[in-house]
Amino acid sequence: MREWLEDVERKHGLAPLTRYSRQLVVASFVVLLLLMVYRGALIQGADGFNWRPVIAFVLPLVLFLPSVIGKRPRGHAWLAFVSLLYFMQGVMVATLPEQHLRGIVEACVSLALFTGCMGYARFRSRLLREQAATG
Repeated sequence: MREWLEDVERKHGLAPLTRYSRQLVVASFVVLLLLMVYRGALIQGADGFNWRPVIAFVLPLVLFLPSVIGKRPRGHAWLAFVSLLYFMQGVMVATLPEQHLRGIVEACVSLALFTGCMGYARFRSRLLREQAATG
């Protein structure tokens, strides 16, 4: 796997790979955030709309917003691990009879976020290291 990644880096270059993985991170982050807002809004209390479930689903993602905006590789690596929690949640929801489609979408989006974050953390840190060595 390591040789394959290094071959891809040599073939395509670090800058385009960093840009593509960044686009995947931003797109999947926004979609997962919207999915969590929707999921939290589905949970209704006896007295009507309740913000607590929305906050509980969205807060772990919002905490990583400064890292995503600031383009920090280490923050993206930690976000990748948090996205696995959403993946597990999506797989669990996919086992429910009437919510399997929503669970599958949630699992796929969180897997895309994981892949994008890990790629961005790798490519961006290597690009920064390369720029520091040459500059």
